[in-house]
Amino acid sequence: MRMFVGMILGALLLTAGIYVYDSSATSTVANGQAASANRTIVNWDVAATEWNGLKNRAQDGWVKLSSK
Repeated sequence: MRMFVGMILGALLLTAGIYVYDSSATSTVANGQAASANRTIVNWDVAATEWNGLKNRAQDGWVKLSSK
């Protein structure tokens, strides 16, 4: 059980760390050469679109299962 909690916690910490890194890399404070050299690791717009699609498919699947 501890292993699964550790895996989930590790995934959450990794995602939070990448988000913080990307937020600081694309800060409005950075300008000039630094702004073009620092690129984000994750395309957060695409990730949000995929997450919303996954939520919609799960909700549609749940409605289909619960209607039987």
